[in-house]
Amino acid sequence: MPLDPFADIARRAWIDCPECAHMSGCATCSQQRTCTEHWQYLLSNRGTVVNLQCPTCTHLWSYDTRSMN
Repeated sequence: MPLDPFADIARRAWIDCPECAHMSGCATCSQQRTCTEHWQYLLSNRGTVVNLQCPTCTHLWSYDTRSMN
C-alpha cells in the first residue's frame, strides 16, 4: 500500500520505523525530542495501539505504546 500523499501531516508520531530506522543517528531523536525531520504518519489508533506509516520507506505497521519506556 503506497503512502497517501494527501494524508494529514499534522497527525505525527515519533516512533522509529522497524524497516528503515530513519531516526537512527539523529541527535534530536536520540534525546527523545520532537524532530521536524524524522516522524511517522499516525494513521489511526485504538487504545494503546497506533497504526503508522513511514514517509521514508512507506512501511506500514502497528505499535503498542505500552511497550515504550
